[in-house]
Amino acid sequence: MALYSMLDPILNPALALNPLISILLMSFFIVLVMTLIYKWMTNQVMMKQMKDDIKKYQKEMKEHKSDPSKVMEIQKKAMEVNMKYMSHSMKPTLVSFIPIILIFGWMQANLAYGPLIPGQEFSVEANFAEGITGNTSIKIPDGFNVDNLVKEIIDGKAEWKLTAPALKNEKGDSYTLEFEKDNEVVGKNIFVTYRQKYEEPIKSFKDGKFKIITVKNKPLKPMGNMSIFGWMPGWLGIYIITSIIFSLGLRKILKLH
Repeated sequence: MALYSMLDPILNPALALNPLISILLMSFFIVLVMTLIYKWMTNQVMMKQMKDDIKKYQKEMKEHKSDPSKVMEIQKKAMEVNMKYMSHSMKPTLVSFIPIILIFGWMQANLAYGPLIPGQEFSVEANFAEGITGNTSIKIPDGFNVDNLVKEIIDGKAEWKLTAPALKNEKGDSYTLEFEKDNEVVGKNIFVTYRQKYEEPIKSFKDGKFKIITVKNKPLKPMGNMSIFGWMPGWLGIYIITSIIFSLGLRKILKLH
């Protein structure tokens, strides 16, 4: 998340909006930038000519379908033009690739899950290295409730159910949960808030008894209880659908080829 946090000053204001609106705005912004880069970096007269040539060759192949050798000859010409068209199309895509990936990472880090809300139960799971058995314990900050401080490790994992206290600060509160197994202690930061913000839910450990600590934030459903034929998409599904719509619309408005 540290890499994507550089975008926080620019994109964090979007988190104050409804998540669905935030995703729509960012989807439109990304598509707009990519479309303008495509327009500026390509010769549209040449691109149109190549598309027209490809259509012409496709028509000629249908007209000569009874002559395999002629079809192969035309197909070769069509493939050469198509490769040239794709080559010119790829240049603006490569230019916009890195910033778009950064924005994607930021969206995953901020819009994939809902926040941990005061008074609302959430689960935390610890996964252990192979062969670790027995009991493990959690140390919780003041004000938190937990179903049981000590848990038995079953099939290499243990799970606790917690409830966070009321907020001390309006924007949210940071806490650290500590987990102990045979005098080995690891920590996991969490953030409690009513706003759209959370710590990375998963923390991995390279060595020792603990492998992974997972805070089970609920996946964010920007559309609420609404569904698309029973499907309730997350941020990525909504982004893909809307970006296709925005892209088709902008390319038509700007008459891009």
